[in-house]
Amino acid sequence: MMPRNKHADDNRPPLLAVAEAKQRILDGLGRTATEKVSYGSALGRTLAAPVYAKASVPAFDLSAMDGYAVRGEDVKTLPARLTRCGESAAGHPFTGKVARGEAVRIFTGAKVPDDADVIILQEDVDAMSEENGITITIKSGNPAGKHIRRKGLDMEKDTPVLDAGQHLSARAISLCLSAGHIELEVYKQPRIGILSTGDELVPPGTTPAKGQIVSSNAQYLADFVEMNGGIPINLGIARDAAGALAEALEAHAELDLIVTSGGASVGVHDHIAGDLDGANQKVDTVNQTQIDFWKIAMRPGKPVIFGKIRNIPLLGLPGNPVSSAICAMIFLAPAMAHMQGRHHQDMTFHAMLASDLRDNDKRQEYLRATLAYDAAGRAIVTPASLQDSSMLSVLANADVLIMRPPFDPARHAGDQVTVLPIPRLF
Repeated sequence: MMPRNKHADDNRPPLLAVAEAKQRILDGLGRTATEKVSYGSALGRTLAAPVYAKASVPAFDLSAMDGYAVRGEDVKTLPARLTRCGESAAGHPFTGKVARGEAVRIFTGAKVPDDADVIILQEDVDAMSEENGITITIKSGNPAGKHIRRKGLDMEKDTPVLDAGQHLSARAISLCLSAGHIELEVYKQPRIGILSTGDELVPPGTTPAKGQIVSSNAQYLADFVEMNGGIPINLGIARDAAGALAEALEAHAELDLIVTSGGASVGVHDHIAGDLDGANQKVDTVNQTQIDFWKIAMRPGKPVIFGKIRNIPLLGLPGNPVSSAICAMIFLAPAMAHMQGRHHQDMTFHAMLASDLRDNDKRQEYLRATLAYDAAGRAIVTPASLQDSSMLSVLANADVLIMRPPFDPARHAGDQVTVLPIPRLF
């Protein structure tokens, strides 16, 4: 009898382009629900609704420099001798009136008196002391309005300051607080189930027996999910047996996405594709299980699967650690961004090759490389001499991925190539 997985192998589905595979994953995922959270819990979350300023910022005209606030008409002729009538400091505004021939000592961030329209820098003033009633001499003037931050300069009341879909960085949260918001409406963090597959795997901390290895993919993916704003759910290790995927989900129905590593290839011990594809024979509109695509024109990472099991979207990644990690960067990161209402954009740049590269075949390639800069400040990338997809040591020491399109011709040292930075904590 032919192994069940052989059915999928015989069909030999065409290799899917990376861009098309990414889009089909996004098309197969929905948004999470929304919730309101305190600003203290908002870091890394995504806004589900725009933020409007509750008040103008600044709420009043304020001084951008230390000096004296005066009436412009009093400093038309210089030098001018004025009487200090008060002081305005941040949090302690001057509340009186500035009469003709008077000046108010003012400090950076302080409210500009209503009757004043010129700020004179303190280095342009001769003053004998910091007491009210003294006579000061203004040696040099400024145009009206200079060194004054006008009311609403940063934001005006009721105007939008952040759009929905904004990733809430520390800067963005600070802006929300300034706009008067202590609660923000955000997308809920997607719950991502992480399942490793393979009879050879043992949990970290377990001494492997002959033929076994320590499972590292699950922890990498859990960290990856958390850094991308999700909640990782450890589903454990599934053995190499038909139906093991469904069994691992028995107690985990409330998931937004399942990410597996391993079991996605065509061997007789690989069952992820078979479990999804075989279930197509059963008509169940409530708990749909199906395969959308399988196999990507990509190196490393060819055996990537996308489908659903019991109506839960499933992204199946390769078992090789490097393949799994790179596929997470290429597919899982934009998927999680999409689920949280934001657009993911790979920030690539160009760099100069330090060594030659052979011509590429039909698959899009991601080469691990280190980044340096020469004396002229030019970016130089050196591809690792060994690119085996099992070598975590190479990936861990890489700074960037050199991205090569299908059928890219041979490249030589000094040529420009496109590189994708590997985020520092990935």
